[in-house]
Amino acid sequence: MNELNDRYDEHEAAVSAERQIFEATFKSTEADGQVWIYHLSLMGMEGEPLDEQLPMGADHAAYGRRAKEPGWEELEPKFMLTPNNLRELMEKWAATGTA
Repeated sequence: MNELNDRYDEHEAAVSAERQIFEATFKSTEADGQVWIYHLSLMGMEGEPLDEQLPMGADHAAYGRRAKEPGWEELEPKFMLTPNNLRELMEKWAATGTA
């Protein structure tokens, strides 16, 4: 996570191509010390997959392959609450890649 935060500006190229609306990562430490990382991203249907030709894309994908639990699943978004003006911009970005 430190690497992602330190290289934040490198994400712009990947986020734009993927039509990614947002990406967030959450960390949870249970009482027994077990650590879980939850990753949430929302992107448009017409976006490109993660570009592993970009240095940040390659590093991000390599970490994902090491860190993901076997059998992890992608969830289908069903509901998102956001103010109308932001929702309209997000939908336009997801569909067209322009704001």
